[in-house]
Amino acid sequence: MTVRQPHPIEVRSYEILRSRVDLSPMPPLWRAVTERVIHASADLEYAVDLVTTEESLRQGWAALQAGAPIVTDEGMVAAGISAREAVCHAADPAAARLARAAGVGHAAAAVRLAYSEVGPGAVWVVGSAPEALFEIIARRVGPALVIGLPVGFVGAAEAKDALRASGLPQLSNVSEKGGSAVAAAAVNALLYQRTEPR
Repeated sequence: MTVRQPHPIEVRSYEILRSRVDLSPMPPLWRAVTERVIHASADLEYAVDLVTTEESLRQGWAALQAGAPIVTDEGMVAAGISAREAVCHAADPAAARLARAAGVGHAAAAVRLAYSEVGPGAVWVVGSAPEALFEIIARRVGPALVIGLPVGFVGAAEAKDALRASGLPQLSNVSEKGGSAVAAAAVNALLYQRTEPR
């Protein structure tokens, strides 16, 4: 297995980040995810905006280490996940056909297609479509972890509220911000953690 070697700019970026916000009191995975999200967004507010538990992140991490599939709501999230391939049916013509036939939105249809492919135990990563989060909750996909960080003024905060209320293992944030880069950064933080977090 190749050990990941961060680029010198990334190393310097983390030094600057740590000089501006002290995340050392956080448990290890929560800290790793928060740092990677802040690094990807240059937004220090994520230090207090992200909501999760170490237990949820540990469950997601263990599933990823065991080879669990990663499912994303859009191609940009999948493209940002650098250490693994992800399942994404956003551009699949079958999702458009299913959406029409079932009378649901495209994002919901893509979730249904993905679930029929991967089954329970996947890590679901949403950076764009609040509708995908609502469908993940309603479909009872049995996730190892749901990273729900859609961005936007219409439905994003409400979808994240619903995710937190669902009882599913999750990482979300309270505000309307989020997006593909942030969602991908969160899953990358877990993928880059190769040893048992302590």
